[in-house]
Amino acid sequence: MKKIYLLILFLLAISIQADKLDGKKVFETYCWGCHHQTAMAFGPSFSEIASKRTKDEIQAYVISPKSMYKSFGYKRTVMTQLHLNDDELDAISNYVLKQKGK
Repeated sequence: MKKIYLLILFLLAISIQADKLDGKKVFETYCWGCHHQTAMAFGPSFSEIASKRTKDEIQAYVISPKSMYKSFGYKRTVMTQLHLNDDELDAISNYVLKQKGK
């Protein structure tokens, strides 16, 4: 009986983990054309962004780049406004912050 209980817990843990959105997947879907993890591309690298911004700032910029660029000290923005859901937004901002120091 204990083995069945442990198996059920193990399977539940795996399914919960599988449901968690992967920041790398969001990056590959929306961001890789203009950003790289550690190298300058069309836009700044995620490691550069992570060294300068908090999670809230990253999310604010992703949500509305046209209203945020001046407060970040940029002369202009060419970033497209992405329409991410809350899980995608959380996943990508966490992924960006993981690049800090790389």
